[in-house]
Amino acid sequence: MTGTRAAGNTPVREAARRGALLQLVRPVARTVPWWALAAGGGLGLLAAALPRLSGGEVAPWAGVNALRAAALCFALGAAFLLDDPARQTTAAVPVRRVLRHALRCALVLPPAAAWWSAAVLLVPEEARPPVGDITLEAATALALALAGAAFAVRRRGAERPGQAVAAFLLVTAVLAPLLSPSEWALFTAPGDPRWADAHGHWTLLLGAALVAVAVCCVEPVRRRTLRTLRSPSRT
Repeated sequence: MTGTRAAGNTPVREAARRGALLQLVRPVARTVPWWALAAGGGLGLLAAALPRLSGGEVAPWAGVNALRAAALCFALGAAFLLDDPARQTTAAVPVRRVLRHALRCALVLPPAAAWWSAAVLLVPEEARPPVGDITLEAATALALALAGAAFAVRRRGAERPGQAVAAFLLVTAVLAPLLSPSEWALFTAPGDPRWADAHGHWTLLLGAALVAVAVCCVEPVRRRTLRTLRSPSRT
């Protein structure tokens, strides 16, 4: 009887969670730091347009570096995506953290895709790197930013992790080309024999970042205290 009742309550709970998630769309959309995304996106478009604005013939290395700078600018803005001053309030709703974070990402994904298309088109065609490969690099930078923010939220319950994550991401982007070993080349130019191997490494980084995001978006399991584990007979 108890099992039947529990099975009957499951659809009710799922319906309640879906309803709560739909009710969260508008409040979450209001708390998304659109200003940070707009600032990062604006700087990124400016970086992508620099080769075209400079005039004259644009070399392929200038095109790929312009798009890398654009991707970094947007990733720095996306580091603020999980900033939520009302985190302690929304944590009480019957919607899991992973769904709340996924909702934020879903709201940002369409404008991010449109922004990246515009950034790629701003680079002159003769200097434009392979779109799939450079998009892989941009997606990895974005995933790393989200992984850092999700880790800060999971580890410390930070309400505004964006500033620290953006600073760490910027320092990492500056030091990575200088400190990465030659056999782990990431920042190669089109036509370089290591281009294909480098993007194999980018694929591994993207997979690791996505796994980190998935793990950090799940609420940590709260350990039961010894008192709650004891039976009434204190055994």
